Amino acid sequence: MSEKNKLGFWSIVLLGINSIIGSGIFLLPNKAYNLMGVGSIFVIIFDMILVLSIALCFAEAGGMFKKNGGPYVYAKEAFGDFVGFEVGFMKWIIGIIAWAAMAAAFAQALSKVWPAAGDGVVKAAIIIIILGGLGIVNILGVQISKILNNIITVGKLLPLILFVAVGIFFLNKGNFTPVIPQNVSGSTNFAAAALLMFYAFTGFESIAVAAEDMHNPEKDVPKAIMTVMAIVSLFYILILVVSIGALGPKLATSVAPIADAANIFLGPIGSSIVTAGTLISIGGINIAASFITPRSGVALAEDGILPKFIAKNGKHGTPVYAILITVVLAILLALSGSFAKLAAISVISRFVQYLPTCLAIPVLRKKRPELVRTFKIPLGPVIPIFAVVVSCWLVYNSDISKILFGLGGLLIGVPVYLVMKKLKTKNI
Repeated sequence: MSEKNKLGFWSIVLLGINSIIGSGIFLLPNKAYNLMGVGSIFVIIFDMILVLSIALCFAEAGGMFKKNGGPYVYAKEAFGDFVGFEVGFMKWIIGIIAWAAMAAAFAQALSKVWPAAGDGVVKAAIIIIILGGLGIVNILGVQISKILNNIITVGKLLPLILFVAVGIFFLNKGNFTPVIPQNVSGSTNFAAAALLMFYAFTGFESIAVAAEDMHNPEKDVPKAIMTVMAIVSLFYILILVVSIGALGPKLATSVAPIADAANIFLGPIGSSIVTAGTLISIGGINIAASFITPRSGVALAEDGILPKFIAKNGKHGTPVYAILITVVLAILLALSGSFAKLAAISVISRFVQYLPTCLAIPVLRKKRPELVRTFKIPLGPVIPIFAVVVSCWLVYNSDISKILFGLGGLLIGVPVYLVMKKLKTKNI
């Protein structure tokens, strides 16, 4: 791929923002408020600190490698082929499921404006057009995806900027007391709310997956990850503050919290703008997923852990087979509806990527001291250990069925790995 078609620093930042800001921040503030009241502000700050600590680990790891794969590469280099495969396999599968979920979510969101989009043949057609269309766009080259991603990301941010910029002047101070409602049961509710809101932050780990499509990944990936997390964290805190200040206790029962809050201080026009922003946001995260998800499979195929043809590039310099496989599986999942339960465990599944990356930092420092590091986390092993301990606490407080489903995904990967390893040995 020519250098002019690769992603520069700000395109990487916009890709990262687009990968994170999706339907979560538009739909989750009400549920967090229902669990913790005004204390949900502290929940999102807690999540911000946890995500930043994990992001720092990704930033250091991302500065060591310029190869596609992200978490897969870090786990493989630190802990060997099997752990690396499990991380990469889960990332690709969960990525496909999440993309299928987002395509269906777009059809559902569109049904509020166009009711026919909510069911039957029309819904199926919308899903196929979104997944298939974005697959074609990706096959045609990175340049088109880059331009489309940049435009959509800016488009989704403008309604949120308007919401915060105007809403900050319409805060009702009385809505911020009491900070913790009487019916809240301490750490149980806090953990549940933290896990819930953590979903809104997920996606930052995808920034390094397409490293080979970037100009200078060793330098740009660490800076981009930290820039993205700073921007997103600030947005989320301000959005939650404005939502609480505008709606107060009504936030707990609101179906579309940001749109309802905008209606108070911007009127029906403001509410419509936010609704349009929701559609753009979900559409945007579909674009980001269409670009990032196939690259997870490419990284595995390049190392021979999946069939080599998956990594083969077409005449436009893009991984055609990885894109086609991703699109077909996503369409099947989205049309069957069987992805819904698996989508609910997406946060737990993502820790399969987070924990190995955090643990890889101290391991790689000792195991691979020769690697050039464009960024190094301060305080030695303190931040990686903090990220691991707090992440384990969140998983421990999760529903046991979600944990079992997550482990089930890892088990599915075992026979795939063994078969591919056997085939690879025979070829040698």
